[in-house]
Amino acid sequence: MTSLIELDSVGVTIGNNPILDAIDLVVAPGDSVAVIGPNGSGKTTLLRVIATLLRPTSGRVVVMGTDTSEDMGANRGQGNGFITHEPGLLAELTLEENLVHFSRLSGEDPSAVAQALYAVGLENVASRRVSDASFGMKRRAEIAWQLIAKPRLVLLDEARSGLDEGARSLIDSLTVLTVSRGGAVVSVSHELPSQGDEWPQTVLELSNGRLIPR
Repeated sequence: MTSLIELDSVGVTIGNNPILDAIDLVVAPGDSVAVIGPNGSGKTTLLRVIATLLRPTSGRVVVMGTDTSEDMGANRGQGNGFITHEPGLLAELTLEENLVHFSRLSGEDPSAVAQALYAVGLENVASRRVSDASFGMKRRAEIAWQLIAKPRLVLLDEARSGLDEGARSLIDSLTVLTVSRGGAVVSVSHELPSQGDEWPQTVLELSNGRLIPR
């Protein structure tokens, strides 16, 4: 079974500051991995490397079968989804218009937008401009986009922080759905997963630039 992520001795140094040190990580289809660590420990840097948004200083990164040292942007936007700290929506468009816009850019069917908005509980505020929407509404819209795009690899950067219980459960549902269809999820947070969570299957701690099992 081909792994979706392979990190081999990956290191990242920014300026004179070592952020990641000899990171090894293999994520296979059906895996869900949570990486925990305090603010500033390098969690977002790790996700940016996996998302091919940041070239590592050392080591080898293979994402969905492509060695990123050969082609840094080969998989960018192709079969992977990234939910970051701040929602990545266009402020001047409505929630619905954002999803239609992303669908057209990505070659997805815009007719799926209405159902996705309903699935995340935004059907009654779909016409609200993003600049006037709450953080929770924006996050729900991002989850709706993942439901439309159906990425094989989902990266979550503190995606549950600041959300009400309903929105947090949507993140859980997205994880379960992705894993159940043979995809994988890597999430980072400063908090341990709740005891009642069915996921993740693996919890790692990022400490002093290295990943260690919990």
